[in-house]
Amino acid sequence: MSHLRIVYMGTPDFAVPALAEIVGVGHDVAAVYTQPPRPAGRGMQERPSPVEQFARAHGLDVLTPVSLKDLDVQSVFAAHEADVAVVVAYGLILPAAVLDAPGLGCFNLHASLLPRWRGAAPIQRAIMAGDAETGVAVMRMAQGLDTGPVCLSERVAISANTTAGELHDTLATVGASLMARALSALSRDALGCTDQPADGVTYAAKIDKAEARIDWSLPAQSVHDHIRGLSPHPGAWFGHGAGKARARVKVLRCERAQGSGAPGTVRDDRLTIACGEGAVRLIQVQRAGKAAMSAADFLHGNDVPAGTVMA
Repeated sequence: MSHLRIVYMGTPDFAVPALAEIVGVGHDVAAVYTQPPRPAGRGMQERPSPVEQFARAHGLDVLTPVSLKDLDVQSVFAAHEADVAVVVAYGLILPAAVLDAPGLGCFNLHASLLPRWRGAAPIQRAIMAGDAETGVAVMRMAQGLDTGPVCLSERVAISANTTAGELHDTLATVGASLMARALSALSRDALGCTDQPADGVTYAAKIDKAEARIDWSLPAQSVHDHIRGLSPHPGAWFGHGAGKARARVKVLRCERAQGSGAPGTVRDDRLTIACGEGAVRLIQVQRAGKAAMSAADFLHGNDVPAGTVMA
C-alpha cells in the first residue's frame, strides 16, 4: 500500500480512533482540523477537543478555524496539497472549495448504515428507535447532508440493553478499521463507491434537551429504548422529591420488568416503575451534581416507597 497525504478533520472522542489508525498505518498527515477549544468542566476553562489533544501529543499540525467559508482559510487548506481529506464528526460544513481541493476527494466516516440515520445523532436515534442493528459507513462526500456514495460499510448488532455510550465506543473502533481499509483500497485505485438508494432515508436530528425527560405514559419498551439511547449523555431523567429537595435524577441503565399500574408509579422496593404498558426496573441512576450510583444505593439515601409517583 502506498501512503497517502491526508488532511484529517474531526473533533470528539469518536474521531480519535480513526486518526490513531491513520497515524499507525503510516500515512502522511499534513494537518489536523478540529473545532476550537471550548469552555468545559466546573471551572469552564477552555479545553482542546479530544482530537486536538491526540494530534498535539503525536506532533501533528493542528488548525482550529471557526468556519471554512473564509477564502484565506480555504487557501490554507488547498496549500496542504492533500491526496484526500478524512472527515469524522468534525462539526463544520465543508464548502465546495474544500470538497474539491484534495486530489482524490473527501471521505466521511458516518455512524450508521446509510441512508438510514443521516445527520447529527445517528447512534442515539438508532437505539431510541429500537433498531436491532446499525453500523458504520465510509462515504465519498458531496454537497448535501450525508448524501454521497457509500464506499464501504460494516454492520453492528444492537443488543437489547446496549446504551448509546457502549455503541459509540464499538462503532468508533469498527469505524477506524473500516476507514483504514478504505484508504488502503483508495491508494491502490481499488475503492468502488455506490450511490445511496432513494428508499430508506431517515434523519437523525440533534438531540434536544427537551427530549430527555422520561414520559412514563409510553410503553415500557419505548421508555427502555429512550433511556439507553440517551445514556450517558445527555441522560434521560425524571423528577424526584418536593420543594427545595426536588432534583432531577438521570437514569443511566434499566431493564424491562414485570408489572403494571398508573404510569410513573413505583411498584416495589427495587425501583420498578410502571409505564403506559408494562414496567421498567432502574439499575443505575445519577442525581444532579452527584456521581452515578446503583438503584440500591439510591434507595439507601432516599425514601421511595411503593406507590410513589415519579414525574
